Amino acid sequence: MSERLVIALPKGALYEETRKCLAKAGIEVPADVGRRLQVLAGDGRTELLVLRSSDVPAYVEFGAADCGIVGKDTLWETDRSVSELADLGFGQCRLVVAARRSDGYHDGARYPTFLRVATKFKRSAQAYFAERDVACEIIALHGSVELAPLVGLADAIVDLVATGRTLREHDLVVVDEVGRSSARFVVNPVRFRAKYRAIIDVLERLQRD
Repeated sequence: MSERLVIALPKGALYEETRKCLAKAGIEVPADVGRRLQVLAGDGRTELLVLRSSDVPAYVEFGAADCGIVGKDTLWETDRSVSELADLGFGQCRLVVAARRSDGYHDGARYPTFLRVATKFKRSAQAYFAERDVACEIIALHGSVELAPLVGLADAIVDLVATGRTLREHDLVVVDEVGRSSARFVVNPVRFRAKYRAIIDVLERLQRD
């Protein structure tokens, strides 16, 4: 087993805040890694894997990474077995049900008998509506989810919002909140035992004000 600590990092929306958080912990990460997927941090002791967010749990579960940083929304959607050690507090957003303002669901109007919901968060959406005994068809989309209610593809969407600006631009409103997401520190349980001191040291530095 390598003596280096291997941390899986998410590309995309969380990358910059993750990079800044690690820098405060003394782990320098390049602002732009280009096409590189493996990067040695400035301390020479930490290896970084720069991955799609959805792949971080798999790399951690199977031990290719000792630990990782990933959004809670990604964990909701995966069946990978990782241990969540801490909420790092950044990357905060909400997973919500939203629909056209004119449909009035936010004001108590009843859903159609068989609801159509567009989302890329299939597991979360299915669990939410199942808990409320609402029959629905989940339409899996990977982009432009806000368009679905406007063109009649779906009655509602389940999507992440931070400021709500995109919803407002499409005259959509929040009907209900499914959950709140932020960046989480996750570990491989076996690697956690093997590299306990190194992982805890990084976690403590990440959480330091």
